[in-house]
Amino acid sequence: MRVAVLAPVAWRTPPRHYGPWEQIASNITEGLVTNGIDVTLFATADSITTARLDAVIKCGYEEDRSQDAKVVECLHISNLMEKASQFDIIHNNFDFLPLTYSGLITTPAVTTIHGFSSPDIIPVYQKYNKRSTYVSISNADRSPVLTYAATIYNGIRVSDFQFQNTPEDYLLYFGRIHHDKGTAEAIRIALKAKRKLVIAGIIQDSSYFESKVKPFFNDQIIYVGEAGPEKRNELMRNAFALLHPINFAEPFGLSVAEAMMCGTPVIAFNRGSMSELIVPGKTGFLPDTVDEAAEAVADISKLNRQECRQWSAEQFSCEKMVNEYIKLYNSVLMNS
Repeated sequence: MRVAVLAPVAWRTPPRHYGPWEQIASNITEGLVTNGIDVTLFATADSITTARLDAVIKCGYEEDRSQDAKVVECLHISNLMEKASQFDIIHNNFDFLPLTYSGLITTPAVTTIHGFSSPDIIPVYQKYNKRSTYVSISNADRSPVLTYAATIYNGIRVSDFQFQNTPEDYLLYFGRIHHDKGTAEAIRIALKAKRKLVIAGIIQDSSYFESKVKPFFNDQIIYVGEAGPEKRNELMRNAFALLHPINFAEPFGLSVAEAMMCGTPVIAFNRGSMSELIVPGKTGFLPDTVDEAAEAVADISKLNRQECRQWSAEQFSCEKMVNEYIKLYNSVLMNS
């Protein structure tokens, strides 16, 4: 089987610090290679992979803002599509734009829908519904107007996350700093719970950061900036709990699975896919408000961190995800 994996080109694959879609494209690619499959990764030229790398974009447009994102995307996607006949199957991790080529090629494609940035993009998915194979990353993120072949949870490499049974006493917020992700709510939870909070992540909304987050920085509320894999692992495994008070229906939430992989329970607002990721009273809690979340902090010590690790490893491992994709590829090829 010859598989082409199409990654986004906002960031390197895998990302240096932020880039969840690029991270999953990398995990899929490396997992397929481990299974002996012939894989070509279409990503930025500075990407790191054990597969064959095909690139026409030097680096991610978020890492070099002199590039025009739309031009970069068109050059990148067309590079794969013009070579489509060289592959048995294409795995699209690039959202809806590659679908517009699907009527011009004969190679079947699987598209993982990593989330809907807006309801306005759904008509594109609808147009190609009959000729495309769609995968959702959670049951919560399915659109009622689309047909899905499977729900396959994002998978992470278990060995990348070290288990820690005796954490320190700080709470952790790990993610982009934006209203959607609830950075300000995490601060309010920590203040109500009278706990130290460590904040790590890229500043995606500078005005939100300046007005809602930065004014609270002191010895209790600490911002450590962006965190790459090594720093992420250290912060997550040593945290008393991860705070994930999201203000939107999040399709998945990699940091939730990653924290639990380290043994760290998660307190997340009960929105989007959180009820699929977290087992209340076992791997974390699903409050609806800041006050409820602050109260939940006091119950974290009752949870077994080994059970958090076991749950995440069973549900969200890279091996499980890749095996499910291979099964899907074979099904698509048999029916094409």
